[in-house]
Amino acid sequence: MAATALPTGRRRRISRMWLRENLDAYVFLAPWLIGFIILTAGPMLGSLGLALSNWDMINPPHLIGLANFSGLVNDDLFWTSLYNTAYYTFIGVPVFLISALLAALALNQKLRWINYYRTIVYLPSVTPVVASAFLWQWIFNPDFGLANAGLHVLGLPPSNWIWDPTTVKPSLILMGIWGIGPQMVILLAGLQNVPDQLLEAANVDGAGAWSRFRHITIPMLSPTLFFCLVVQIIGSFQIFTIVYIMTNEGGPANASLMYVMYLYRVAWESLRMGYASALAWILFAIILVITVIQVRLANRWVYYEGQEMRG
Repeated sequence: MAATALPTGRRRRISRMWLRENLDAYVFLAPWLIGFIILTAGPMLGSLGLALSNWDMINPPHLIGLANFSGLVNDDLFWTSLYNTAYYTFIGVPVFLISALLAALALNQKLRWINYYRTIVYLPSVTPVVASAFLWQWIFNPDFGLANAGLHVLGLPPSNWIWDPTTVKPSLILMGIWGIGPQMVILLAGLQNVPDQLLEAANVDGAGAWSRFRHITIPMLSPTLFFCLVVQIIGSFQIFTIVYIMTNEGGPANASLMYVMYLYRVAWESLRMGYASALAWILFAIILVITVIQVRLANRWVYYEGQEMRG
């Protein structure tokens, strides 16, 4: 039996109500939409136009097609910066996440003064980046720095740290552990949301500490770990300030020349804005592809409450 058609007057009232409700929604969304169009979408489209052009900020830009992108293939510094950034990301991010998780586990205990301990671990992450850079330059100083003093106590030979091409990237990763505070807080919140009933039931059934951690804590914490992993990888591909201050814009011998550092040098030292825009779009594509891969692979290891566990 066909549905009875609504009277014309009622249809009009429903239409006006729908329009009014959606109009209110768009009014509230308008500030964000305007900001997105003016501050994000507009500049992105402008940079895409520059990526297809040759512009030195002095003469008017002129279109050159895909020449900027094809020129990247034979650019040795492009590949060097990409390798350095990939090294920092795919070695540094696991180190940062494991360190943050260990800190969160340690600070999830019911101890006296635990809030002060949490503050101490978090405090370095709110220290200004410039101040942190100068502090670690002093720590890594090969003549009187604390790092070599610690090696001397352990009976190990001294290192040149950020002044040696072979150790500058590991040194930057070591320094990155200094700023695990935000990830530690997020993981700590995730740990505190793990139901105590599950852990107690597993303990009664004879599960050891490692078994409880592997089969209960990690699955329940996996959404939080996934969020931290995505954010940390995106952030590591954009590392700039520390490298700019500590290594004299990517030294020694371009061993710490990160991708965004090279983009900065191309744009503001060589004034090759079109080529720099092409670099920026390649970086955007790399981060997008890696993020999509992570989202696709998340189905294999990220567990959400109410979802059936996978073997």
